[in-house]
Amino acid sequence: MSTQTSPTRIDRRFAAVKAQGRAALVTFVMAGDPDPAASLAVVKALPAAGADLIELGMPFTDPMADGPAIQAAGLRALHAGMTLRKTLQLVRDFRAGDADTPIILMGYFNPIYVYGVDAFLRDALEAGVDGLIVVDLPPEEDDELCKPALAAGLNFIRLATPTTDDQRLPAVLANTSGFVYYVSITGITGAATPDFGKVAGAVARIKRHTALPVAVGFGVRNADSAEAIARGADGVVVGTALVEAVRGSLDADGKATAATVGAVSALVADIAAGVRRVAKAA
Repeated sequence: MSTQTSPTRIDRRFAAVKAQGRAALVTFVMAGDPDPAASLAVVKALPAAGADLIELGMPFTDPMADGPAIQAAGLRALHAGMTLRKTLQLVRDFRAGDADTPIILMGYFNPIYVYGVDAFLRDALEAGVDGLIVVDLPPEEDDELCKPALAAGLNFIRLATPTTDDQRLPAVLANTSGFVYYVSITGITGAATPDFGKVAGAVARIKRHTALPVAVGFGVRNADSAEAIARGADGVVVGTALVEAVRGSLDADGKATAATVGAVSALVADIAAGVRRVAKAA
């Protein structure tokens, strides 16, 4: 089990949202998309638009679990010179004006391995990172990053999917902390719409194995889909739709425009309104 004892920013935020009688809104954007400066402006605007937690994608050249939209966002970021070190700097710059909103880095192990696990954990903590989602490290590899991250004080958030059965769940959850990210479809991001009627049952099944909040992602595109998922989950995750809002705001050369921040903020505000339409027992 997790070695963490004191509540993290992620723990505190989920507790606060629960006390408000609603689900949390978790927003994903790619760090450095379409360039580092515009990306920072987008991230700074997310909390005021209604985001409760922020996932930042770590750009990587081989994002095997991501659909075309997030792959393209990662490539835009990489072409703009984004690196893992610059991603951590983005977090530092965000933290200069926001000490409360949880930041989770999401991506793949290779850039962290190249950076050096110990150095990465040290620098991530110093920058103000709260948690990690590393999609290509199964529980069998927990010694590589998960356990050191937990020991350092970072939450390590694991994915569960429709194919994660009751026999597998205990292994998936053993060293998970912060929350559980339930992927509501099988396959890559942005590829399908989930069966919203099955989400609540899937969340209830996971909750039989853990007291952690369960956030549900993949397939959230607007207020209505966010509302449908909020009825059965502790958190609603939106990513592809926000990444597409960035893409749709760019000029013919793929550069940020005056509309970029507003396009993302407006969509987050709409989705946040959908999440907040669902009253939950505190």
